[in-house]
Amino acid sequence: MSDTAATSAPRTARERARAELTREILDTARAHLEAEGAAGLSLRAVARDLGMVSSSVYRYFPSRDDLLTRLIIDAYNGLGDAVDAREASLARGDLLGRWMAVANGCRDWALAHPQEWALIYGSPVPGYAAPDATIGPGTRVSVTLIEILADGFTQGMTPEDVAVPRKVTRGMKRLREFVPPIVPDSHLVAGLMARTQLLGHISLELDGQYNNTIDDLDAFFDHIMRRTAGTLGLV
Repeated sequence: MSDTAATSAPRTARERARAELTREILDTARAHLEAEGAAGLSLRAVARDLGMVSSSVYRYFPSRDDLLTRLIIDAYNGLGDAVDAREASLARGDLLGRWMAVANGCRDWALAHPQEWALIYGSPVPGYAAPDATIGPGTRVSVTLIEILADGFTQGMTPEDVAVPRKVTRGMKRLREFVPPIVPDSHLVAGLMARTQLLGHISLELDGQYNNTIDDLDAFFDHIMRRTAGTLGLV
């Protein structure tokens, strides 16, 4: 055995052990999210459940905010992976199918991970400010929707063409950095409205706002999302 192999094996073992303990910390933290919500997340409580001293957990996540950031990034990426897996399997010209894939991918993931959905789309956590590291993962679903919007425009989709006030146009200047210039402001606003409809509907459903009013939530969601697709000119 070479000296290089002899010295690299223990380092690899340590890396694997660190990755396993990191996973255990994150899994325990997610259980706390489910029981207490993000505002109640505590590194000390997580360490106690793992049978560790707090200082050991701090080596992996120096603060509660660091742990929250990792949970947020993982949640965004979990959602993004679920949506991308569905949307990528469809033909690029199937705009309605791609929109419905995104919609159903978001809803199915949210129903399976309600606390993580609440973490990324619910009320802000008091005292926490998300760092720039969350921006990329946090925009994955929106980027996919923008791609559908841009493809739809090139294929002649015709959402309602309503004049956009100059103040609104100026207010979307930063957003414009991520949107192909071929997409007019009226289409961009329609896309933002559709995104709000999608995310808002899912959040309301998770909060139980349709309980005792809508008997078939699957059929209702499908109908609402197809009507929303109509406003984008995808039908």
